[in-house]
Amino acid sequence: MTIHREGRVLLFWLMIILVAGNYLLYYFLPDERLWLNVSMLASIIFYLLILQFFRNPIIQLPNEEGVIFAPADGKIVVIEEAYEDEYLKEKRKQISIFMSPVNVHINRSPIKGVVEFFKYHPGKYLVAWHPKSSTENERTTMVLKTENGVKILVRQIAGALARRIKWYVKEGSILEQGGEFGFIKFGSRVDVYLPLDAEILCEMDQKTKAGKTRLARLKN
Repeated sequence: MTIHREGRVLLFWLMIILVAGNYLLYYFLPDERLWLNVSMLASIIFYLLILQFFRNPIIQLPNEEGVIFAPADGKIVVIEEAYEDEYLKEKRKQISIFMSPVNVHINRSPIKGVVEFFKYHPGKYLVAWHPKSSTENERTTMVLKTENGVKILVRQIAGALARRIKWYVKEGSILEQGGEFGFIKFGSRVDVYLPLDAEILCEMDQKTKAGKTRLARLKN
């Protein structure tokens, strides 16, 4: 387990601020032992909460051709057929994973492929389960093309707390299955759009682990 690069600067300055704040309290209010202890305990708890947002577990990358793995830690909240109108322009099977603030926030490629399309969309910050969050929230859209020509669309969606999406790919990038492609600070949602003939291997409310949980199997 390591600390993800997205959190290192934030965690450094947060530690400086909390230490300085507690030092000033001890300097100006040396006799208020109860409140000084409360402040110290609250600072430690707050720092640990932020720290766990940026944990980066080391995983063994999968290597299963034709299998779609979860791109995020979280819980499956949608399994349905939906029309994808941004790039694919066709009906697909959609699987959505909700990332809570306690989940690991790293996003991983569900399959090995080349990034055929990538676009960032600024937008609103509706709660992640809002019906319009996938079209109106801040989000990215990435389309991966496999060696067999199958296209998988993956969409990072910011939520009410997650107001910062990061990505590390561009069109033409080659991603390994389970390879890191992005990060959503403080959780949110990731959608995956699969071909209609894909065999679904997951179920509603199932907990997922990025790069470990099998979502579906492609037919070709």
